[in-house]
Amino acid sequence: RRWQHRSAIQVTNEPILEFKPGSPERAALQKALADLKDKTEDIPCVIGGEEVWTPTVRCQLSPFNHAHKVAKYCYADKELINKAINAALAARKEWDLKPVQDRAQIFLKAADMLSGPRRAEVLAKTMVGQGKTVIQAEIDAAAELIDFFRFNAKYALELENSQPISVDVSTNSMVYRGLEGLVAAVSPFNFTAIGGNLAGAPALMGNVVLWKPSDTALLSSYAVYKILLEAGLPPNVVQFVPADGPIFGDTVTSSEHFCGLNFTGSVPTFKHLWKQVSKNLDRYRNFPRLAGECGGKNFHLVHSSANVASVVNGTLRSAFEYGGQKCSACSRLYAPDSLWPQIKEKLLEEHGKIKVGDPAQDFGTFFSAVIDNKSFARIKKWIEHAKSSSNLTILAGGGCDDSVGYFVEPCIVESKDPRDPIMKEEIFGPVLTVYVYPEKRYKEVLELIDTTTPYGLTGAVFAQEKKIIDEARNLLRNAAGNFYINDKSTGAVVAQQPFGGSRISGTNDKPGGPHYILRWTSPQAIKETHVPLTDWRYAYMQ
Repeated sequence: RRWQHRSAIQVTNEPILEFKPGSPERAALQKALADLKDKTEDIPCVIGGEEVWTPTVRCQLSPFNHAHKVAKYCYADKELINKAINAALAARKEWDLKPVQDRAQIFLKAADMLSGPRRAEVLAKTMVGQGKTVIQAEIDAAAELIDFFRFNAKYALELENSQPISVDVSTNSMVYRGLEGLVAAVSPFNFTAIGGNLAGAPALMGNVVLWKPSDTALLSSYAVYKILLEAGLPPNVVQFVPADGPIFGDTVTSSEHFCGLNFTGSVPTFKHLWKQVSKNLDRYRNFPRLAGECGGKNFHLVHSSANVASVVNGTLRSAFEYGGQKCSACSRLYAPDSLWPQIKEKLLEEHGKIKVGDPAQDFGTFFSAVIDNKSFARIKKWIEHAKSSSNLTILAGGGCDDSVGYFVEPCIVESKDPRDPIMKEEIFGPVLTVYVYPEKRYKEVLELIDTTTPYGLTGAVFAQEKKIIDEARNLLRNAAGNFYINDKSTGAVVAQQPFGGSRISGTNDKPGGPHYILRWTSPQAIKETHVPLTDWRYAYMQ
């Protein structure tokens, strides 16, 4: 009992700072932003604890000022990726045998560093490199990442304490081993915290990891990686491997030691990797674990009993914060004809107040540029579809300008056809489409929401009547892995709303919850008998 008590830890969610004028956190952040102005950081591959440069050099641009190269980095080639695999495997046994208490301490220390001395640096690098506003960087690169590190450590220690029952004649125990091989972590641009978690959670559980960060989030990803090393993570446990996606995918899934993929990104990429794994199945020493989170086409459903202000404010935040570049962002709004005039008036009035700009210079900015030129071109194409389609009307916004940064005005579209492609496909930009339904056909709309898209990530219902809410919960049971009642579809908090969805939104392993770490361990049950067996025959045989 004493041992159990000793290794349990109490953690709470990291408080979100407000950055009010005159506050110490604002001063520290402004200094960190000034330090990054016009600077380009050199970011190598880190393989076997050594910094390595290859001839394939690339640059990460600031989304809101693409003349600013925020980082110069290089791609690992196949040979270097294989070197990283070997370096990781050489460190695996020793790391896996390290007590979980010791591994957890490294992540708890990293969380403390992020919470205190390194907070401003990681926030500034997220803002400048990924185009986040102060608050969007704070809830991601500070609060969420700190929470992932602390709560995962807590869950790992609790799991260690989760032991089978023993009896008088024998003692039973469970050893939570790391997976026998290497785990590949492939992280997205849109959350600094996701990169830290995709690489960090398997490492915490005794695994060795090859981390391929997103090309458009290298600046912040490298800062997180260096913090982990400073916190005591042994150099070979996580290899930092920027690389061309297909080359990285081909190389890691070709290794006989490949045993896990921790992925956040697009559906086509995850499907491609899954197919590669199944093609290579005969060469693996284990059946690999595949965890993936792949985006959504998330809904806000408004019932006629809803509070209009709550609908409008929640929808503006969900659809347009971080330019709609969240897997959980609301991109389809279903409003009853009885409330639509009020919602529309308020929506357009508030839309007119949204400021899009440079988040590092102007803290009054609500969101900034989209991540890169590919993203800009894709979103622009959707807005052109809205302009040319007879089913669609642009109610507000939609202007695009990539002369300085990749800026897209928040765009609100009304659709007469609830199954127009704009209601079905993920856009990943600041585009919200509204479908106005006849109030009395509410029940049909539930069916419509459930069947319109192949995704199943997040969704929200706004209603005041309990019967209506219960009905929505039942009929939309499989339409969202994170379901919100009278709240927006974004903003899941670690340990409060573990995140993920199914259908083609992913494998729904719920990072931020206690079960997630089970994906990265291969438990061994051990029975030790204390009373010798004196006869091989059974009593019934007498």
